[in-house]
Amino acid sequence: MEDNNFPEENPELYEHHSFTVEKGQQPLRIDKYLMNFIENATRNKVQAAAKGGSIRVNGIPVKSNYKVKPLDEIKVLFEHPPHENLLVPEDIPIDIVYEDEHLLVVNKPAGMVVHPGHGNYSGTLINALTFHFDNLPNNSSDRPGLVHRIDKDTSGLLVVAKTEKAMTHLSNQFAAKTSKREYIALVWGNVEEDEGTIEGNIGRHPKNRLQNTVYLDDDEDKGKPAVTHYKVLERLGYVTLVSCRLETGRTHQIRVHMKHIGHTLFNDERYGGEKILKGTTFTKYKQFVDNCFKVLPRQALHAKTLGFKHPKTGEWMSFTTELPEDMQQCIKKWRAYSKHQDNL
Repeated sequence: MEDNNFPEENPELYEHHSFTVEKGQQPLRIDKYLMNFIENATRNKVQAAAKGGSIRVNGIPVKSNYKVKPLDEIKVLFEHPPHENLLVPEDIPIDIVYEDEHLLVVNKPAGMVVHPGHGNYSGTLINALTFHFDNLPNNSSDRPGLVHRIDKDTSGLLVVAKTEKAMTHLSNQFAAKTSKREYIALVWGNVEEDEGTIEGNIGRHPKNRLQNTVYLDDDEDKGKPAVTHYKVLERLGYVTLVSCRLETGRTHQIRVHMKHIGHTLFNDERYGGEKILKGTTFTKYKQFVDNCFKVLPRQALHAKTLGFKHPKTGEWMSFTTELPEDMQQCIKKWRAYSKHQDNL
């Protein structure tokens, strides 16, 4: 009988990650595979986890040189619960736009993670909320107060429920697509149509789990339906300022949909927007874009407007925020640049 030299079975193990390998996956070492799928993972960490018997394929511990096959069920297990389950309240200031006994509306700064997750266990909005508010209701994922979320490097408005009733009522509105969410984005390229609608299922990218992608009609069993309505606000030469209204709320929806129509968000590193995607080859232009990246060191996306019915009174409530300083500065630079180009 083969001795894999794995530690004895420990019944007190907690699941940290779970993946099902895609049907089209080519054979690939599991340490390399997991590095593509787990944020902040390093080869050393993955290999150490495998050595400790923490990586299971179809229920059996495997070594780091195991080759993954289509439809393998991979689980990463450890003796301690996932850090996101160990929620520590932290005294972090919150920009509260509105508050009553049922809910609050928060203006989240760019750079703040909404809830703890792999690689981000402190400094999140939930760490702050649990410090400032007692007994927030859990959502279906056991996250206190959260009705919806926005990405770490997206700024803007979120509604937080303070009671169970408010959580149910607000979550139902988001599910029924009756809430209103408008985002402002700066995207690469000249968006030709003044307005339009992007439809296409959004799901995990088959090769890079940190990205999502659009699946079209021939793959309609993959991903979840997503609809984004966009409108051009200002054309600035090699970039365009657009308003995006969400009908659905998929992860990275605007980022994925705008890339899908050829207009990746400006400085969106995860989706390739941190490269110069449009424009000239002049050195001066490259310097100008680099300066814009420095002014706005994140994807150019802001959740500007949020509207919903109040869970108690039924009254329609609408909130709006100014674009944050970094986006304003970047847009000003592009305005000046495009005017200069027009005058040449």
